[in-house]
Amino acid sequence: MKLFEEISNPREIRRKLGLNQHDFWSKVGVTQSGGSRYESGRNMPRPVRELVRLVHIEHIDLTKIRKDDLLVAAMLKSQDPDRYKSLKKAAKQNK
Repeated sequence: MKLFEEISNPREIRRKLGLNQHDFWSKVGVTQSGGSRYESGRNMPRPVRELVRLVHIEHIDLTKIRKDDLLVAAMLKSQDPDRYKSLKKAAKQNK
């Protein structure tokens, strides 16, 4: 899925994951009532769509991400791109 690609049916994603509205939407900082409106067709802002993608499609636990981790990854990618690619490939194989 591309960054900011439209998520046409968040209700379907939520149901496939077996989550109620509160549990699904609270993981991305949206109230149950706000999530209900998105599920009923209201347009989701880009940041909310991206958070839904990261949390519920990519299964990234946002509570474990720290700024330093992102800085280290960016440094590694810029200073040693081959090592970065190698580590990224190894990480995908260990999923």
